[in-house]
Amino acid sequence: MTRKLALLGSTLCVALSAASASADDLPVRKAGLWEMKMVRSGGSAMPEMTMQHCTDETVDKEMSNNVSPMAKQICAKRDIRKTATGYVSDSECSVAGISTTSHAEITGDFNSAYTVKTTSHAQGGAAGATGRDTAVTLEAKWLGACKPDQKPGDIVMPGGFKMNVRDMDKLKALLPK
Repeated sequence: MTRKLALLGSTLCVALSAASASADDLPVRKAGLWEMKMVRSGGSAMPEMTMQHCTDETVDKEMSNNVSPMAKQICAKRDIRKTATGYVSDSECSVAGISTTSHAEITGDFNSAYTVKTTSHAQGGAAGATGRDTAVTLEAKWLGACKPDQKPGDIVMPGGFKMNVRDMDKLKALLPK
């Protein structure tokens, strides 16, 4: 169960990575319902995962303001820069004795679709002394208006698990200590 919660916490961090830069660094996503599909490779046995996120301009800005302090606590380095084709992010983070170096390339228009391609190297903890390389691609597409039973900030995970990103304490609780 702890492993599943750790995976859920790390998955949410990757899923929200496009919003974790400062509000001035990345454009705000178009308001409405976004489908976010995560595809893993690099030896990961985890299957593809699809989530839905209802958002608006206020939530995207709040996510940036709330995720950034959490990222500052666990990341020694977080750099993001604009490129000719989008954005590039490099980070060095440590959670539960696992140090991870990541490189992400973000492309798209934030109005209809964007992609975050992340490669990472984990060292320590369950990854062992030799480390482990993984690649995750997040494909996000705008579906339209949020569903009637959703409010901005709601994320629906596989299996129907639903939470609101405005409850950041719940997100922090999912991360292993």
